[in-house]
Amino acid sequence: MENYAKEIERRRTFAIISHPDAGKTTLTEKLLLYGGAILQAGAVKGKAADRHAVSDWMELEKKRGISITSSVMQFHYEGYCINILDTPGHQDFSEDTYRTLMAADSAVMVIDAAKGIEPQTRKLFRVCAMRGIPIFTFINKLDREARDPFDLIDELEKEFGIGTYPMNWPIGCGQSFRGVFDRKDRRILVFNAKNRGQTKLEAIECDITDTERLDGIIGEDRRRELCEQVELLDAASFDFDMEKVRAGKLSPVFFGSALTNFGVEPFLESFLRMTTPPLPRKAGDVLVDPLCGEFSAFVFKIQANMNKAHRDRLAFLRICSGKFERGAEYFHVQEGKSIKLSQPQQLMAQEREIVDEAYAGDTIGVFDPGIFSIGDTVCSSKMKITYEGIPTFAPEHFATVEQVDTMKRKQFVKGMNQIAQEGAIQIFFEPGAGMERVIVGVVGVLQFEVLEYRLKNEYGVDVRRSNLSYQYIRWIDGETNPASLNITSDTKWVQDFRGRNLLIFTSEWNIRWALEKNPGLSLSDFSRN
Repeated sequence: MENYAKEIERRRTFAIISHPDAGKTTLTEKLLLYGGAILQAGAVKGKAADRHAVSDWMELEKKRGISITSSVMQFHYEGYCINILDTPGHQDFSEDTYRTLMAADSAVMVIDAAKGIEPQTRKLFRVCAMRGIPIFTFINKLDREARDPFDLIDELEKEFGIGTYPMNWPIGCGQSFRGVFDRKDRRILVFNAKNRGQTKLEAIECDITDTERLDGIIGEDRRRELCEQVELLDAASFDFDMEKVRAGKLSPVFFGSALTNFGVEPFLESFLRMTTPPLPRKAGDVLVDPLCGEFSAFVFKIQANMNKAHRDRLAFLRICSGKFERGAEYFHVQEGKSIKLSQPQQLMAQEREIVDEAYAGDTIGVFDPGIFSIGDTVCSSKMKITYEGIPTFAPEHFATVEQVDTMKRKQFVKGMNQIAQEGAIQIFFEPGAGMERVIVGVVGVLQFEVLEYRLKNEYGVDVRRSNLSYQYIRWIDGETNPASLNITSDTKWVQDFRGRNLLIFTSEWNIRWALEKNPGLSLSDFSRN
């Protein structure tokens, strides 16, 4: 039991979130670089080499230079076993990010030092705050021109309503960037601009009290300005409080440059000391202890065709308690039967390794023959608990989608169903029409492009899309018979692939009209899987 507990205690599972182009995927790569998981980093959009970010495996991601799906990566560093959940930054894929955050114990928020807080950052922070998970902030791109660091800190506190504690402090920015002051060790880490971020970087250290040497490194004016800023920080900033950090009320802030590797290793080491191992999770009225000895997990992601050669489908599980053992029999709560989780594997983007065991805090991918849905619980037969389902949020854009070649109906149906089960899109049908007329709903319009791309490249199906004017969708609660509802001509009754009834509307006025004209009608803007 002692070794078992020790394995769980050394687990750290976190998500990296940001607005697009803040440098999230680059930071992810540099963490992998310092962890020894990769030997050389490649820029996401770099022209200097033909490499692409390790965590972005889909061809469309490589072409566009953005992350479209969440990636799961595990590596070891200084005794810790680290699970990184890299998420899409683009707002059109925010629902995938939300599901991934449900599997994380903490979050690293990456912010562009020149732009500060951006719309998607706000949205993702709200999800973290809702779950009360610790948030660590990495203010990136100090090697470029940046906003005043005091303004950035002030913005974080005002926008998010939490305290901040700068763990280090920048000395200049852009061409005049000279490094950072480490507040804990009271030392200067000097920036080396010659390293292009391709290998691990050894920083020059200098104590802040070594005036003569410091003047020679950053100049007398910079040194005087730094000493004034540090004095102000020490007097006016929030006190460091680990309990507040772990409750999501105080965010430790780090300044650095992921592209050049500067500040990445000190951030990683401090983060691992401050963040927690797996914590207890609620399953109904039960609080499940990670060390309880019984295996339990939930499905937070499903992905088809990660490997083109095998055309497989993986369900990703976050292990919440106990130890997973390959070949053991577990209970699938939603199916109500015992199963063996076949081909259990841990991933480094596309690279896979079959595993014989995994522990609470780990994420594993298992072969899915089509039995899993997002939010499903898998556990020891002794437990038979159910973790809370992951909400499906209302899409905001709708279109009809049909195959161009009617001879490829089978591939079309398979592709639409598999992609919908991943949660990337939602599909709806007019009652009685089946797959003849499919209405697709998405959170962001870029998801339509991804759908068309994947149907063509993974299933060999060209499709024709016609955008619809509907903007709102609501799930019908209770036993209301939709056929008897009094609704306007530009409101449509549809069903999802589970047969649940919904209404789609062109305006909020139509929603109010339907509620007023149908006493007792209850509508929800999200549904739990």
